[in-house]
Amino acid sequence: MYHGDPVPGFPGHPHRGFETVTLVRKGLIDHSDSLGAAARFGGGDVQWVTAGKGIVHSEMFPLLNADGPNPLELFQIWLNLPARNKMVEPHFTMLWNERIPRVVHADAAGRKTTVTVVAGALPSAPDPLSPPPESWASQPEGDVAIWTLHLEPGAEWTLPAAKGENTQRMLYFFVGDRLRVGPQEVDRHAALEMRAGEDWLLTNTGTTAVECLVLQGRPIGEPVAQYGPFVMNTQAEIMQAMNDYRRTQFGGWPWPEQDPVHGATPRRFARYPGQTEEERPAESAAAAG
Repeated sequence: MYHGDPVPGFPGHPHRGFETVTLVRKGLIDHSDSLGAAARFGGGDVQWVTAGKGIVHSEMFPLLNADGPNPLELFQIWLNLPARNKMVEPHFTMLWNERIPRVVHADAAGRKTTVTVVAGALPSAPDPLSPPPESWASQPEGDVAIWTLHLEPGAEWTLPAAKGENTQRMLYFFVGDRLRVGPQEVDRHAALEMRAGEDWLLTNTGTTAVECLVLQGRPIGEPVAQYGPFVMNTQAEIMQAMNDYRRTQFGGWPWPEQDPVHGATPRRFARYPGQTEEERPAESAAAAG
């Protein structure tokens, strides 16, 4: 791990051959990269970066509250790229909290389940925002889904079967007391491998809200070689990635410091390469989906 000083985070570091999908539940992150892109995002926002042939970025956690804690809670998902796309041009995009589709389901007793659809179509939900064009999530055969679930106490909701054959699915139960998955009672936080081809009735049997993360996708079916921040198909490609980074720095670092922090105000924004800034309401950063 990398650590900033005095602001915590991950100063400039490289990636190649895969994607990072960062879901921020609480707090803010300052992003800067070798494309010249920058962003401050949080509280339900999702950042999606296709590293492709190589990108350098920093992820800093600004200490905007000088008088108290600055909590940060996030998931960062590493999504592999197929061999044909491992050397595509890097890509950076933001999926803002207020634009991400959500569907609220009330069961027979009126208890609600809210599903946030980061990627992958969900029946009865609005169409998801488009992932980057070279992503495995953009390929129909990938059957990729990234959903978060919020079940009120007592709520029931049926997780629908995946469409694709050979799709794999994991359910991460990370908030709440108890969750029933089909006939099985789960009384502790857990990562559960699901049979993706079946519907599953989820029931919050505890006294507090339950939250889960659903990740699914069809395996790419290619060899995986990983070393630190590089994910390729062979060890020779890993060595090439290391040599390329030493030689080129993946295009160089356009920032005066390795750990840029974007000011002292809780504004949310994104500056895309070669484009003007996109500003979002700061107050939305406090409410994760």
